[in-house]
Amino acid sequence: MMIIDDIHGVLGETNAPVSVEIELDKKLLIAAEEGRLGLLGITADNENDALIPAQLEDSGKGANSYLVLMMPDGGAGLRKFRPVENESPFNELMKVSLDPNSGQVIIEEKGEMVLQYNYQTVYENDVIRIGNDNNNKIAFSNIMSGIYFEEYLKCHPEFPKDTIVSSAIYAIPRSDYIHPLYGLEGEMLTNDWPDAGHPHHRGIFWAWPEVKYGTESGDIYALQTVFARPTGNIKYTSGPVYAEIDAENLWMWEEKEAIVRERAVIRVYHSSSDNRIIDLTINLLALEDSVTIATRFTNSYGGLNLRMMTRESQEISYFKDEADSLPLRAWSDFNGIFEGAKTTSGLMVLQHQDNPDYPGDWVEYPNLAWVQPTFPSSGTRYPLNTAESLVLRYRLIVHKGGEPAKDISEKRWDAYHATPTPLYTF
Repeated sequence: MMIIDDIHGVLGETNAPVSVEIELDKKLLIAAEEGRLGLLGITADNENDALIPAQLEDSGKGANSYLVLMMPDGGAGLRKFRPVENESPFNELMKVSLDPNSGQVIIEEKGEMVLQYNYQTVYENDVIRIGNDNNNKIAFSNIMSGIYFEEYLKCHPEFPKDTIVSSAIYAIPRSDYIHPLYGLEGEMLTNDWPDAGHPHHRGIFWAWPEVKYGTESGDIYALQTVFARPTGNIKYTSGPVYAEIDAENLWMWEEKEAIVRERAVIRVYHSSSDNRIIDLTINLLALEDSVTIATRFTNSYGGLNLRMMTRESQEISYFKDEADSLPLRAWSDFNGIFEGAKTTSGLMVLQHQDNPDYPGDWVEYPNLAWVQPTFPSSGTRYPLNTAESLVLRYRLIVHKGGEPAKDISEKRWDAYHATPTPLYTF
């Protein structure tokens, strides 16, 4: 028997993913490895008839294994389940595969694309846009000025300040990001290579405008000097409960020297009637001493970056509890009517409380369809370590409708923290 303590009922009410340690005999372990293991809910009176798919997360180094399930509704308190062999494997609802045309990695649910992880280099002609129209050429600002011009001069001090620079300097082929991400009605939520002055914006990406290596400066955010490059070390997991991409990249300094090893893990769970949960883990290990990361000017944007698609009726909201609150919750929501959808939908971001400098400040740029949790703290530069990696975790929730009610958002945050999520350290 497997017992899950849903003391406040938040796991069942939000249909959250749960990872549970359990001892399985040989037959049940084989069934789990073959995708044939299910769970029957046990009440005080009887067993529920519906068999819940369970996915083997880790067979463990000892006697126990870890199973992942989507928690069914059933009230607060101790929930009991009995592992059962199914005669045949459950349908592989969540599937990871390589796109034969682009070479990129896609995750599908029941044959419909959920997201694409761009592990290989994306050029302007490869950009996925609404209606797959790749013939639209990006328009660049003729003359750079203001903050972006200052950014460029910081990385190119040899240029005099009266230099005329176009925003095309940021139209650099890129990789290691999520785009497109789709809503539950098939609407495209994210934007890549947007027009005008921000061609380096790229869907959902994790990058910092200020990367210091010794006395030199680079900008992995705006694609200057330092870039994330794939190593080919990538793993895929498909199954009835979730699909996962586990990818390694190296941060290359001027394409010559590897300074950081990055491990990005994207886990997408099968959707419920009104939302889909995505867990994102970023792991950074310095390969050289004196590598630091910071937000722009140490007081602005950087970290987990989200450039959303143009939408109607845009609403941006974010929340952070008072500093002395227990628990101290932090989430944001971006919603509107996206092209291709008839109703409102959105993307919620939950910060994990174990992230260093938690909670990160929320930064919004409504004119850019943008809201993000920043890292590290304002006024600081975070040193990456060669012995112990930095781990940042976030939960993304694609949902129907507008901004969720506060009590629902609280329960989603509580559910995220009620069950362990993998650290994925090196």
